[in-house]
Amino acid sequence: MKVTIAHNNYDKTLKTVAYLKKLLEEKDVIFDAKYPDVVISVGGDGTLINAFHRYENQVDSVRFVGIHTGHLGFYTDWRNYDVDKMVDALLLTDGEVAKYPLLEIKTLTESGETRYHLAVNESAVKRVSHTLEADVYINDELFENFRGDGLCVSTPTGSTAYSKSLGGAVIHPRLKALQMTEIASINNRVFRTLSAPIVIAPDQWITIVPNADHFVMTVDGARIDVRNAKKIEYRISHHSIKFDRFGHHHFWSRVQDAFIGDSKND
Repeated sequence: MKVTIAHNNYDKTLKTVAYLKKLLEEKDVIFDAKYPDVVISVGGDGTLINAFHRYENQVDSVRFVGIHTGHLGFYTDWRNYDVDKMVDALLLTDGEVAKYPLLEIKTLTESGETRYHLAVNESAVKRVSHTLEADVYINDELFENFRGDGLCVSTPTGSTAYSKSLGGAVIHPRLKALQMTEIASINNRVFRTLSAPIVIAPDQWITIVPNADHFVMTVDGARIDVRNAKKIEYRISHHSIKFDRFGHHHFWSRVQDAFIGDSKND
């Protein structure tokens, strides 16, 4: 087993990383930052998502383990005081994993160039100083003419992130559905949109055709300035992100813990 550790630089995290490295060295675990079998993320959800993008070209052969040292850890199963248990579980695991669907983003430029991105949570299309005008297609059929601040397309696990703050539904990842939510849409006698989140099946896709030669696209919060894009296509990827199932919590338990808390304490 080859392992690497991704982490932020907060004091609590660095102490946890030092202890974790000591335990792994005692177990004669091989450290390999280039081609790991397991990526251990120490920090919060942002740290784990950054680690995913660092190794997204190896996503089919890598699994992730998250240790939580921050304020909210939806993807991070272990707490910093559970490091000993996590290491034992890691070495005893039979390789069983929990898989979450990823979002595939394909951008086609006016020159015919195609660019691909993967997202764990979501991708959004926005304009900075003007409203976004775009045609929205589902399965290549025109669905609506949008005008507003932007559009967000999310994975089921991403439904608990930015999409939720936009009024989207929380979706179980086994559904492998895409969800599109509007960002401050304009609805009047001239411009009309559904003005509600939509959820589409895993074999369907969403295409956004922006009526602008310059806009901003985000992928898991990272900003990409896009120019001369003809269209952006979103669909569920045939790749998935894999987590070590040992210690991986039930999805709805994670949702409850992240947003509601322990009802027994009420």
